[in-house]
Amino acid sequence: MTRTRVFIEALELEASIGILDHEAAARQPLIVDVTLELEGARWKTGRLETTVDYRDIVLRAQDIIGRGHIRLVEDFAEDLAAACLELPHVGTVTVRAVKPDAVAEARAAGVEITRLRDAGGVRWRPDADAPSAGG
Repeated sequence: MTRTRVFIEALELEASIGILDHEAAARQPLIVDVTLELEGARWKTGRLETTVDYRDIVLRAQDIIGRGHIRLVEDFAEDLAAACLELPHVGTVTVRAVKPDAVAEARAAGVEITRLRDAGGVRWRPDADAPSAGG
């Protein structure tokens, strides 16, 4: 079996994220790791269109944050996973989102999710104007 993984590690973002009052009032650091497992054959083609451009991952993360306040880090991770699954060749995505300042007694707190490509479900909408509602 052949596997190809494309990843971004420790992407540093500033986000309005969290359910506490002070989190809604100020942006805070959010550190994100994304791993994409590509479907198909070997990827040594020399052509970018046969793989995933790292910039596409970053743009999707920035777009989600740019929509407005996000209540839960889980919401951000789910939205980013759905956005990455829209990229060609991506079969599986793992998103780890860490809030380094969330728990004073810990180095960091966050969430890690893995999602598989599915015919249904949430689709990434770069022009969405509604911020995450949380849950």
